[in-house]
Amino acid sequence: MRSTENGVLVEHVFRHEYGKMVSYLVNKFGPSHLESIEDAVQEALIKAMQVWGYKEPPKNPAAWLLRVAHNQLIDRLRRDKKMVQSGDGPLLEKSEFEPKEIHLDDTINDSQLKMIFACCHPSLSTEHQIILSLKLIGGFGNVELAKALLKKEAAVAKSYTRAKKKFKEKVPWLQVPVEMGLQSRLFVVLRVIYLLFTEGYSVTAGSQVLKRDICYEAMRLALLLKKNSYCQHPNLEALIALMCFHAARFDARLDTQGEMVDLEHQDRSKYNRELIGIGIRHLENAGTEDKLPSNYHLEAAVSYYHSTAKTFAGTDWGSILKLYDLQLKTQYSPMAALNRIVPFSKVHGAERALTEFKVLEKTSDYGSIGLFYAIKAELLKEIGDRQWRPTLEKAIDLTENQLAKRHLKKKLI
Repeated sequence: MRSTENGVLVEHVFRHEYGKMVSYLVNKFGPSHLESIEDAVQEALIKAMQVWGYKEPPKNPAAWLLRVAHNQLIDRLRRDKKMVQSGDGPLLEKSEFEPKEIHLDDTINDSQLKMIFACCHPSLSTEHQIILSLKLIGGFGNVELAKALLKKEAAVAKSYTRAKKKFKEKVPWLQVPVEMGLQSRLFVVLRVIYLLFTEGYSVTAGSQVLKRDICYEAMRLALLLKKNSYCQHPNLEALIALMCFHAARFDARLDTQGEMVDLEHQDRSKYNRELIGIGIRHLENAGTEDKLPSNYHLEAAVSYYHSTAKTFAGTDWGSILKLYDLQLKTQYSPMAALNRIVPFSKVHGAERALTEFKVLEKTSDYGSIGLFYAIKAELLKEIGDRQWRPTLEKAIDLTENQLAKRHLKKKLI
């Protein structure tokens, strides 16, 4: 039992601390040692799994992991003699390294802020910026990245290798850019945080449908940005609002047995009213001078309607549909077009929604998207078409997350 519990603890700490450890070590030793730093952090994790499996975990697991990773890195660099040759010998004194929690929090926050903006360096392509950020700050695996970027896993791995090479060439040391440079990178940084939160909110694979620690890490990074006066922007306010509305519904997404609960059957008394209130305040602060809302504004508004509706039937589907229409008009997205079908069916009925579906099928390839077949099956069932069952079975086959798969299987009964 202890081994299982400690395995969960290791995964949680690793998820939560990976980006902090990498940021801290890259800030201290420089991006030129990125591969060695990644290896050292991985080795610290392996050591934690070995040691914590039979011993009581340390009181401060994060500090323990950082100390082990730091010492592993020192040993590796000493062997390679890279830093000694470059005149950085004093950094190899691992005996002086002892994380002090109080000061470490500020140091790590500073390191992470520098790391986020370094990953979004203007000399890197947008794709490389996002891959680096999600890998090094979010601790994403290739499978999660492939899903987030709609790419094949092998392509993501190759891109990451190229991105790291470029990163080391263009970014000799981490530093927060001055005002203009910082603001120009802000939009990419916000997208990284959005993708980080989205992956935590809708887990791609495995046996969990929600990883709160990833979501909370994304929220923490966004709030970290908000403390910097140069990062003040309506899009940041809207993104924080969006995450608050989603996070407010965490407790209602799973039942007492840990099974997934869809929006229609959620116990709305479990919605966190305090977080909804915080989200509303951020949305009110997200006004834009040109009156043109970003996708964060529109998605936050959709989530606001879901979070504040007293019942599923009482949801303001008309307003939600208008928000989707505006989003598709300003920035078309195949997934947004697919999700729009749900409010469209609530406003216009399943028959007309299926007609919209046929149009949608001709515009994008949804053949490997389980959600596409799940929504279609619901509509077919509503009009009494017997094809709903094989369509739902197709959705189940394509769904990788085990919890979501079980949820869909229950609908076959």
